[in-house]
Amino acid sequence: MTNKKDSFFINRLKSVGFAFNGAIKLIKSEASIKVQCTLAVIVTILGFVFQISANEWMIQIFAIGLVISLEGMNTAVEEIANFIHPEFHEKIGLIKDLAAGAVLIASVAASIVGLIIYVPKFLA
Repeated sequence: MTNKKDSFFINRLKSVGFAFNGAIKLIKSEASIKVQCTLAVIVTILGFVFQISANEWMIQIFAIGLVISLEGMNTAVEEIANFIHPEFHEKIGLIKDLAAGAVLIASVAASIVGLIIYVPKFLA
């Protein structure tokens, strides 16, 4: 927890520390995040191999960040839903499905970005 008596800078540093710990927990505990991170490493290596442009790097990094961030939000939604209502409930199921759907949409978009960037390079 941040302390109101600490300076603004110290509180920001603590907040970044909490966020970093959350990211580490997410990567260590969630299989879907591990898959996404593995794919991110692969396309990053491909980016160096094919020497993609600065614009392609920006779009690729944005797509990776979007998918991994949404995976994290999906996990948070699932965790809070399970905490609030541990047994099956139709509305909780709908909420989880909607969050997972958002990840799916971002993943499809990121896959299309990857295809647009890399298919021409493999065909060249």
